[in-house]
Amino acid sequence: MTDIEIARNTELERINKIAEKLNINEEDIEVYGKYKAKISNSLYEKLKEKENGKLVLVTAINPTPLGEGKTTVSIAIADGLSKIGKKSILALREPSLGPVFGIKGGATGGGHVQVAPMEEINLHFTGDIHAITSANNLLSSIIDNHIYFGNELDIQEVTWKRCVDLNDRQLRKVETGLSKEKNIIPREDGFDITVASEIMAILCLSEDIEDLKKKLGNIIIGYNSKQEPIYARDLKAEGAMTVLLKDAIKPNLVQTLEHTPAIIHGGPFANIAHGCNSIIATKMAMKLGDYVITEAGFGADLGAEKFLDIKCRKAEIKPDAVVIVATIKALKYHGGIEKDKIQEENLDGLKNGMDNLYKHIENLNKKFGLNVIVAINKYNTDAQKEIEYIQESLNEKGIEVSLVEGWAKGGEGAIDIAQKLVKLTEIPENFKYIYETEDNIKTKIEKVAKEVYGAQGVEFSEEASQEIERIERLGYKDLPVCIAKTQYSFSDDAKNLECKEPFKITVREVNLKAGAGFVVAISGKIMTMPGLPKIPSAESIDIDENGNIVGIF
Repeated sequence: MTDIEIARNTELERINKIAEKLNINEEDIEVYGKYKAKISNSLYEKLKEKENGKLVLVTAINPTPLGEGKTTVSIAIADGLSKIGKKSILALREPSLGPVFGIKGGATGGGHVQVAPMEEINLHFTGDIHAITSANNLLSSIIDNHIYFGNELDIQEVTWKRCVDLNDRQLRKVETGLSKEKNIIPREDGFDITVASEIMAILCLSEDIEDLKKKLGNIIIGYNSKQEPIYARDLKAEGAMTVLLKDAIKPNLVQTLEHTPAIIHGGPFANIAHGCNSIIATKMAMKLGDYVITEAGFGADLGAEKFLDIKCRKAEIKPDAVVIVATIKALKYHGGIEKDKIQEENLDGLKNGMDNLYKHIENLNKKFGLNVIVAINKYNTDAQKEIEYIQESLNEKGIEVSLVEGWAKGGEGAIDIAQKLVKLTEIPENFKYIYETEDNIKTKIEKVAKEVYGAQGVEFSEEASQEIERIERLGYKDLPVCIAKTQYSFSDDAKNLECKEPFKITVREVNLKAGAGFVVAISGKIMTMPGLPKIPSAESIDIDENGNIVGIF
């Protein structure tokens, strides 16, 4: 059966019963149909004195284009912990419509480990991403309206972009205001995908609605003729934007196919944004469950680094253990085996690809000081000899490893890793960041590039250097950095999979996100508005004669 058929043939519990499992009263949820609910943000205040549960971060090696199943493994672990009698809860990101209709598909797990209702979560869900899109584009319309009616703030350079939650490369750069109406001034504009927008980051990094409003007001929308920043609060825009986000800031409660509670909230990409679910959702989950399973997007060089250096720093939390997901196909992919041959047994390619896994383990264990376990996400095509090679290689190095068969067996296929994680989370850690807040912006970028990516150094374009100087001159030197680069390689070249030769990364553009509270450094050919593949998933998504959605995977 397909993922969607498995999900549709599983009987779910009413969402109020899932809330009861977490001791959430009826007054603290807002029900969206039978199987979804919003959790009131006031619940966190009620639970503030409760001891935090253990936090487990799920990350991965550098992926292949189809992903390696971090969400699938995360769900399997949560279900596995439930199987051994632990009170577990998931804290995940919301899927973006871009990948759903593009190449990667949905983000609700797969096989017998899914969050549900699968179709609704992958599509409009509770409308959070639509609300973020509307708030973003409301600010754009207010900016242009202000210019139209005389430009009292002397806006000379607009840095704010519009957004839409779809892959549409045609919108990367556009000309607006071409109607030739009186007082309308044409200008160059562009679109980002919503999940890479500053408002998505702000929502995910806000502690409450007051903090959200303050951060929205701190957005820099452009500069005047004196090169002074103009803020959203100067346009009196933050109140209306907050109103559009008043429900979106509330975390969403759903369930796994095995009825384990799951909070899904916020959805920034990790290759072009900071890649983690909301601080509100994670902190609330840590009060509600004894074990919280969360994940950070793409490989550990992107999502996990940003989770640790940005989210943990802002939220003042840290994981008690880290799971690194590895698949045999991805290890062979990074061992030089061509994409169309990675399902064939090839021990030599697998051996070559282990270097990618070892680098991620070193980063998380030695550089960040965290307890690590490797999860082998098993596929039906994996050869037993290849599985045993990975297990033996890791055991020889004293690295914990577990074979996870959640896709085929549900929570039963993750009991081994659940048991190992319970023990691992009790071992003391020596958590540390890669850089300090007092480091200058270039130093922060260089430390991530050298320590995490293994680069020899960083080359900055003249434009990027000038922007960094402006950012520091404005007093934002202490902000963390969010590096946008390809997910497929430690380098900024998507084709340099093995990274055998010394490399540098090139920062071509730098953007200040004063509202979100970080600086984005864009490296290589990465785009903040993705495009669709030649044959997008949208071509196979349909609705049948019975009204059932088909084709989402």
